[in-house]
Amino acid sequence: MTRDYLKWIDTQTKGRRYDVTPLFSRIEAFTALVDDLAHPFKDRTVDLVAGIDALGFILGTALAVRLGVGFLPIRKGGKLPVDVYRISFVDYSGEDKQLEVRRDAFKPGARILLVDEWAETGAQLTAAVRLVEELGGVVAGLAAIQMDDHPNTRVLRSRYFCHTLDVDL
Repeated sequence: MTRDYLKWIDTQTKGRRYDVTPLFSRIEAFTALVDDLAHPFKDRTVDLVAGIDALGFILGTALAVRLGVGFLPIRKGGKLPVDVYRISFVDYSGEDKQLEVRRDAFKPGARILLVDEWAETGAQLTAAVRLVEELGGVVAGLAAIQMDDHPNTRVLRSRYFCHTLDVDL
């Protein structure tokens, strides 16, 4: 399968991250990206798609619509004005962070597809997995444009169905 749309990812960036947002603004590229990410989950049971703050919201919402299920935002700590369940972790930059969801966000046993745009170390996805599982959910899979090779991402790949595009830019 050709993935010509990946050419819209801006690799001329500062630091360790690429900018995927130019890809989102081109409807043909964005549609192809969403189709590619959704494809392996069409035959799997997914009750909700959970997108991780912030770019995971964009991809996650599009995947939820494509799969015909609801969307669950996993927010950065301190953003929700209700009773939350919160997980702390250290992100790819070495900073202490938190992710949170409403305590009543889903029913126990719900099968949840977790989505983020890029997993450098897997720390944020690992925290999201913990959030889902500690609240009684089941991780139906993980989806991202890219999941870099790191000890944490290797653990995620060994424990969960992961679908990434394995960008080679």
